[in-house]
Amino acid sequence: RDSRHKRSHTGAKRAHYRKKRKFELGRQSAQTKLGAKRIHEVRVRGGNKKFRAMRLEAGTYSWGSESISRSTRIVSVVYNASNNELVRTNTLVKGAIVQIDATPFRQWYENRYAQTLGKKKHASDDEEAKSAATKERSKHLLAKIAARNGEVESALDDQFGSGRLYAIVTSRPGQSGRCDGYILEGKELDFYIRKIRNKK
Repeated sequence: RDSRHKRSHTGAKRAHYRKKRKFELGRQSAQTKLGAKRIHEVRVRGGNKKFRAMRLEAGTYSWGSESISRSTRIVSVVYNASNNELVRTNTLVKGAIVQIDATPFRQWYENRYAQTLGKKKHASDDEEAKSAATKERSKHLLAKIAARNGEVESALDDQFGSGRLYAIVTSRPGQSGRCDGYILEGKELDFYIRKIRNKK
């Protein structure tokens, strides 16, 4: 991308002293959508490669307070600070707020802390029996689990109940071909929940 075709900050037209150069080119944006994985390889300067994601359906998301990351399905785009059109069309870009499937994180939590997350009021006995939180464990392991502190803030616990978590995309899908990020927590989560409510 170049700035030679632009006017200067005072509004003056810049003098033409050379033709366009290959290293000044810009390409079309990827406009990555939700869908079955489709990635195009782009040959760039220096013979390097960029991975232009056309469609993606999953990514690796980290849970900061628990220091774990899991690959999970992306459900939908719910908020974008720059453009509402990107929300309507489910376009994945860096900084977008998405909803992801909570299952991998819930399974990990129940296995580690032997507690159910976002327990539904009408959960059947069969579901409870299958849950990792209720499986049999040795006394030694129960003592270890008891020493662990697995507190989860109420806003996040409510999301586990619905099976979907709010997360932010931190990778650049049009450059790296990946849609990774982290789960929103604390004040950041409160901020985006307010934004999403105001938008509706």
